[in-house]
Amino acid sequence: MSNLSQLVDELCPDGVPHLALGEVGEFIRGNGLQKSDLTDEGVPAIHYGQIHTFYGTWTSQTKSFVAPDLALKLRRARQGDLIIATTSEDDQAVAKATAWLGETEVAVSGDAYILRHRLDPRFVSYFFQTADFQSQKLRAITGTKVRRISGDSLATIRIPEPPIEVQREIVRILDTFTELEAELEAELEARTRQYAYYRETLLNARPPGSRTLALGDIGRVLMCRRVFKSETTPVGEIPFFKIGTFGGSPDAFISQRLYDDYRRQFSYPNPGEILISAAGTIGRVIRYGGEPAYFQDSNIVWLNHDESVVLNAYLYHWYSSVNWSTDGGTIQRLYNASILRMTISVPPVDYQKWVIEVLDRFETLVNSLTDGLPAEFIARRQQYEYYRDRLLTFDELIDE
Repeated sequence: MSNLSQLVDELCPDGVPHLALGEVGEFIRGNGLQKSDLTDEGVPAIHYGQIHTFYGTWTSQTKSFVAPDLALKLRRARQGDLIIATTSEDDQAVAKATAWLGETEVAVSGDAYILRHRLDPRFVSYFFQTADFQSQKLRAITGTKVRRISGDSLATIRIPEPPIEVQREIVRILDTFTELEAELEAELEARTRQYAYYRETLLNARPPGSRTLALGDIGRVLMCRRVFKSETTPVGEIPFFKIGTFGGSPDAFISQRLYDDYRRQFSYPNPGEILISAAGTIGRVIRYGGEPAYFQDSNIVWLNHDESVVLNAYLYHWYSSVNWSTDGGTIQRLYNASILRMTISVPPVDYQKWVIEVLDRFETLVNSLTDGLPAEFIARRQQYEYYRDRLLTFDELIDE
């Protein structure tokens, strides 16, 4: 940061020009490349959809290729060009870009633009991620279900143009952040695989005293009383979790009166019991902590049982490891009978407690948003975004 400050003080103490992207380069629309044209060898090629799913800030290699005879008919990016995906169903993803740093030309599909420019390519690509670019871009997006931005609109977006030495120093700093983030992400992936391995190993072990039981031998499946859509509101007193919001944030609520009435008359989970999604993403689980909430009937169920046989916390980890078999047609769901038929190896309670202690530590490490690696990853990402936006913000040089 000190080197950058020194460069700014020396080279642009009064600010830098802010120019339209159309003034620093030209936009060239990709053409004619379909997903079905992509191959495993040939001329490097980038389809706009891959910018959303595969490529980062920059790349020097491609995931896919096209036949040489087709490549001759396609528009191609050169080393240093920016490749921009111009359509998406999500406004945030419209104009996601990657800088092409490869030594050869790369064929580019339609629904993408090539920006051939005079700036440092990674500097431009980082700028496309900033809050400044996003706010300018949003005003130019059109379309309903498919959202898009035109080359003419992109050409009007203004970008600061500091001296090339400053651009390169900013890139160096942001590349360092990106590398640190990648290292943390790799560690999280490794720990997640390690957690899955230990969970599988510990839950499949059969220490002395273990026995195999059907869940129906342990307890019974219960669910909340049905709540009609007309009884819910977008805001309210008690969160109502539908299958689509189960495990996340509610988008519907019920009244305190209805909650109290139904909880008094009908089945309701006890604190510590494990709720399972029986539709949508089959087998998603949460530990119910006892907080006021209501749950969609039949789609969210739980096993009510005696913990002298199986501890709820052990059942939670076992549920998380199960490859649930589903019944039904187009709309798949997990019926109560399917749950009750599932068999579980039940070890002694002391062993269950030990497994719970080990797996809870692993889960905190790989899943917790407050104490584990995800929390550190989020903090690192927020730090990166703060410094990226700050580093790419300059006072505008005003010609007198």
